[in-house]
Order: sequence, then C-alpha cells, then structure tokens
Amino acid sequence: MSRARAVFGDRCASGVAEITHDPARLDAGGFWVVVATFEGELTAVRMDDVRREQVTPAPHLSEPHLSDPRLSEPHLSGPDGPDPAAAWTSSLTEADYRAGVEEIRRRISTGEVYQVNLCRVLSTQIAPETDLDLLDQAVRQGNPAPYAARIDIPEAGLDLVCASPELFLERAGDTLTSAPIKGTAPTADELLPKDRTENVMITDLVRNDLSHVAQPGTVAVDGLCALEHHPGLVHLVSTVTSRLRPDVAWTDILAATFPPGSVSGAPKSTALTAIRDLETVPRGPYCGAVGWVDADAGEARLAVGIRTFWAEHDPAGRRWLRFGTGAGITWGSDPEGEWWETALKARRLVGLARTVTEND
Repeated sequence: MSRARAVFGDRCASGVAEITHDPARLDAGGFWVVVATFEGELTAVRMDDVRREQVTPAPHLSEPHLSDPRLSEPHLSGPDGPDPAAAWTSSLTEADYRAGVEEIRRRISTGEVYQVNLCRVLSTQIAPETDLDLLDQAVRQGNPAPYAARIDIPEAGLDLVCASPELFLERAGDTLTSAPIKGTAPTADELLPKDRTENVMITDLVRNDLSHVAQPGTVAVDGLCALEHHPGLVHLVSTVTSRLRPDVAWTDILAATFPPGSVSGAPKSTALTAIRDLETVPRGPYCGAVGWVDADAGEARLAVGIRTFWAEHDPAGRRWLRFGTGAGITWGSDPEGEWWETALKARRLVGLARTVTEND
C-alpha cells in the first residue's frame, strides 16, 4: 500500500489517483497536491482521499538572542568534514556570493536590471532510510509557519518539508491574491531603507503579473509593507488582490505569474538571466510553488517554496537533504550584509534539521 500523503494546515490528503506535469489538468476536478520547481517543472498529484482535521497550533520554542547570524549559523563544511552525516555544503562560497552581488550591482548600474534575488543551496548527505517526518515535527514545533506543508508521495518523487511564510497565490472563486515578502531582518529596528524600496518594487511587479489574468481595474494593493513577525526574524509583506477573468485557466495563471517575483527580481526576464548566469545549481522546489488546488471548490493555496527542505538522490544513488536561502540584491546592497542575510534566513531551520539528521 502506498504511503503517499500530504498535509497542509487542516487539510490531509492521501492516496494517488493521478500524476501529471500538465497544468491544464488542475482545472479538471479533484484535489491536487502541487509542487513546481523554480525552473518551471510542475508535478501535480490528484489525491484519492481528502479530509479536514482540527489543528493544534505548534508551540513556539523560546527565542535566544541572536544579534549576529555569523555567531549562530550551523557549521557549513565540505564533504570531507569530521561528521559527513551532518556536514552542510553551500552551492556558492562566501567569496562567490559576494562577487555575485557586485556583478548584479554592475548590471543595475548599466540599466539591465533593478533587483535580483541571488540564492544558494545548502546540502547534507543523509541515510537512505531517513524519515523526513521527524524533520517535519521538529520544524512545526521550532519554526511554525502559516504555509507549512509535509509532502511524501514516492510515486511522484516528492519528499519535502515546507515552512514557508510567503503566499504565492491564493484562489477563492474568481479572487486571486498574492502576498510577496521583501525585507528581512532580525528585528524591526534593523530593517533598512532599501528593504521598503525593494518591497515596493516587487509589489509593483506582482501587480503587473496579476493584471495579465485579471478583469480590468480589479488589481489592488490591500496592504503595503506590513510588518510580520516570524521565528527569529521579521519581514515586510504586501498584499495584492485581483478578480480573475471568466475564461482564465490555471495554465494562464501560472504562465502570467511564475516564477514568483519576490524570488526572481525586476524586470523578471533580465533578473532570470542574471540568476542563470550567477547561480551554479538548479533551485528545484526552493523558490518554486508548494501547495494545493481544489478544482471542485474553486479554491487553491500555493506558497512560495522558501524555508523548504527536500530530499533527492544523486546519480551515484546517495541521498541528500537540500535547503535554499537567498537575498534580494539592489544597487544599495552591501555584499557582506547580503551574505549574512542568507545566513539569517537559514540558521534556525538548518539548525533544526541538523539535530534531526545527527540522530540517523
């Protein structure tokens, strides 16, 4: 019997009825688990059984004072480190990342782009039998998130734990909402002027994306640069709503909005070119979309795939746990500060994962 299951808040789905990579199937009825990689590969699984359950909020762990992420980021070492089962590697070294920031600033100075999200992927080798349910439990207790998800569908090659704080798309009938995050710091007092500028820039990009599938005159910014508190950090979040045209299908929605603007940059096309030039590995589910579509109810909720772990095998058959982290780069970016923003975003969750994987 398949162990396939997915949990999103109070929605629990199990059993595989269909697996597809065609977004047009999302309009065909049923409840779909959806994972899209940043590179655009969609995997959608129609589930046999879906139920709603009462959810008990996970307790927050006490917050240590961590004023400098350099003092608390989990150790990232090479594969030949003293504890290979717990050693994390980064797809970009600090020197490479800083050089990438400078290159983006150069492109901004020539007018090629205004903002680019530059990311790196952390990896640690795990045992073949490692159960990510243990990681899911640790993350739900230690880093509760509004768009938490656990997806374990072997038939579709999906095994991930998501603690995303960011809404990519929410659909309720003909209303489509997006809530991009831009601006991150340990505390509200440590947010910089460039954080608000960056948020406004990406909010405008999201407005433009939604306008391609919206009824004219219905795209609105319902909240701009609202402060949200999450475990270990704060974010600036804006909310954009729209009314969909009657003839719009999921193929149209994803074509207009994907990948999420908050993790790409502006303009999106030239930002994606910079990302391809500067990042050394595919992002995979990180910065993609993770969530569900209920075609029968006309509802959906897709998170931006940040704060997300996923397990995969390499060509040699070894199993790896991956986690991505990044920062939005503007003309006002400081290379060192942006590197440590990526550390800030990773430190808590990578720490939770390390305590679990060391018990393998």
